[in-house]
Amino acid sequence: MSNLVEIILQDNEFALIQKLIFNTVGITLDDSKKSLVKNRLLKRLNFYGLKKFSDYLRIVQYNRDEIAEMVNQITTNETYFFREQSHFDFLVKTIESLKSNSMIRVWSAAASLGAEAYSISMVLDSILGASKYQVLGTDINTQVLEIAKKGVYPLPWVDKIPLSYKQAYCLKGKNQYEKQFLITPELQKNVRFSQANLLEVQTGIGKFDIIFLRNVLIYFNDEIKALVIENILRNLHEGGYLIISLTENLRNINNPHLKQIDTSIYKKV
Repeated sequence: MSNLVEIILQDNEFALIQKLIFNTVGITLDDSKKSLVKNRLLKRLNFYGLKKFSDYLRIVQYNRDEIAEMVNQITTNETYFFREQSHFDFLVKTIESLKSNSMIRVWSAAASLGAEAYSISMVLDSILGASKYQVLGTDINTQVLEIAKKGVYPLPWVDKIPLSYKQAYCLKGKNQYEKQFLITPELQKNVRFSQANLLEVQTGIGKFDIIFLRNVLIYFNDEIKALVIENILRNLHEGGYLIISLTENLRNINNPHLKQIDTSIYKKV
C-alpha cells in the first residue's frame, strides 16, 4: 500500500498564485491553468521538502528570489526555430531594403529558449555579414535565458532550420553533446541575452529597427497589452516594424503610433 499523499492545490492558494503572477509579470492565469501551475510548482515544493502549497506561498511572499523561481516555472513556453515562416520571409525582404544602414538591430522581446533570436541572426548574418547587425533576446524567465546563452539544443530541433542555414550555423554535437546540436560560436557573438520584464520601460537597451513580440500577448488582458505595446514602442525607431504572432491581434489596442501593414506586422509611424 502506497504511503504517498497527493499534494492538493486549493482554490484559495491558486487564487493567490494568480494574483502574484499577474502583479509580477502581468500574465493572467485563467482557471483552466490550475493543473499546469500545480504540476510545475511541485518541483519547488519538493526542493523545500514541503507537503502544502500554503507553506510554499509563505516562502514566496517573503523571498523575492523565490518569486523569480515561481515565475521561471510557470512561464516556460513552447518554442522552435523559424516558427511562423512568413515572418522570416518578411525579415528577408525588409533587411534587403535596410542594407545601407550602418547597423541593423533586432529585438526578440520574448526570447524563451533562444530559438527565435538565433533564427533571426541566421537570416541577418546570411544577408549582412557579422559586422552589420545585432540581436538582443530578452525574457522574464532566467532559466530559459541560461539555456539560450549556451546555444545547445536537442538534435530533432534542427529539422525546422532551412538547409542552407543549418549547414552554415549549426554543428552536430559530439561526446557530452551527443544527440544535440550547437549554434556556431561565430553566430553567437552577435546575439546577446538578458532578463527583461515587459511591464517596465527598458531604458538601457537602445532602439531597434525590428522588434519581434510573438506568442506572449496572449497571456495579457487588454490593459496590460496596451502597456506592453507602449513600453516596446519606446525602443522602436520611427519607421521600424513590430511583429506579433499570427495567432495574436491588437484589435482592442488603439495606439496612434502603429499602422498595420500585413497580418501581425505593424509599422511605427
